[in-house]
Amino acid sequence: MNKFQGSFLVRPMATALLIGGAGEFLSSFEESNPGIGKALPHIFFLPFTSDPQVAQLILSDIATAMMTVVSIVFAVLLMTLTLTSTQFSPRIIIAFVQDRVTQLTLGFFLGTFLYCLAALASTRTSPEPFSPAATVLVAMLLAAICVASLLVFINHISKAVNVNFIVHKIARETESMIDATMPDKRQPIKHEEFRKVDVKDGDAEVRSILSGYIRYIDAEQLYLFAKKYNCRITVIRRVGHFVPEGVPLFRISKITLNPQLEAELRKAFDLGPTRTLENDIEFGILQIVDIALKAISPAVNDPSTAITCIDQLSSILIRFATRENPQTMFYSSSEKLSLSIPWLGFDRLVESAFEQIRLYSQSDVAVSLRILRALSDIASTLPADGSKRTLVEFGRLLVSGCSEKLGNEVLKEMRSRIAFLEKLVQ
Repeated sequence: MNKFQGSFLVRPMATALLIGGAGEFLSSFEESNPGIGKALPHIFFLPFTSDPQVAQLILSDIATAMMTVVSIVFAVLLMTLTLTSTQFSPRIIIAFVQDRVTQLTLGFFLGTFLYCLAALASTRTSPEPFSPAATVLVAMLLAAICVASLLVFINHISKAVNVNFIVHKIARETESMIDATMPDKRQPIKHEEFRKVDVKDGDAEVRSILSGYIRYIDAEQLYLFAKKYNCRITVIRRVGHFVPEGVPLFRISKITLNPQLEAELRKAFDLGPTRTLENDIEFGILQIVDIALKAISPAVNDPSTAITCIDQLSSILIRFATRENPQTMFYSSSEKLSLSIPWLGFDRLVESAFEQIRLYSQSDVAVSLRILRALSDIASTLPADGSKRTLVEFGRLLVSGCSEKLGNEVLKEMRSRIAFLEKLVQ
């Protein structure tokens, strides 16, 4: 399903075909049961529905209006996306494209257009006049629904281009992915990070035949393969990493490979041209970091937006830090290591979230202070282990970098906050 995500394909097409098919079915059913059309004028006081020419005019006008509105609205949408991607980040375009309101709006408009075409095909003036009264009435109702959906769409887009809404949406989606990937709460013991496995000279390398980002790794498939052939598989690149063609994906020991087995193993890896949020927690963070970096650039100079991004980043890191890492080491029944998959550790995630912002905000007191507050918020949720010490070291690095560009008077509040952070570790 990853191949279809992020495109105006599945949901709009399914909606359009469903509504268009309903027009074909309803007009055929009404033609087989003429009593339905004769009853409508007396019930709804719509005598014009019995005139085929009037019905054709109504259906053709609705169909024309639908395509006109679609072309205008989505031309404006594309222009909005272009401006938004330039101001914030090109990575956020996929969030707009995957938006359900946008896709369903497109599906309703195109579906109403197909519905009217299907109804027009059954409306005739000769040799025997026929006007699908009920079908025309439903077309008018669909037109009213499209008007309402257009208003909802305009209201939704006006909110969607707001930077606070964008950052909030990305953060919530990232947290949802953390919940799905790391469902267990963190135990009050030292967090075990991914351990590198020693690679022997005799291990065979399976290389990628495509270039792209790793978007998903089927650990179960690899584990079952390792158990079946009593071998050990060591995955080299984690989800989110780019793998050029010809570069090793993983190493495998104690087995002689052939092209058929290599092809079977490669099926466990989903590679694509872009990163997605499926199992790639870092990608959500990088989208928010991109927005923050644009905001604190000299050309934009919008520290308030950067502060909003830092607040959301702290929320994501707290969610990540309070969850147990997923299983990365898989053992066979004989307690022998069968599969190892690299995982993004907490230290790496903190670096991805704050390192670039720290470097570009050394002369911005407000942004630097908010980073220190975020580090304190994260530290307050963690047990006293290496994760807390990582936050303190990062905070000291931040204050040290700002000391080179800011005076002592300005640094008083920063030193106070780093002192508070250091107390949290004790």
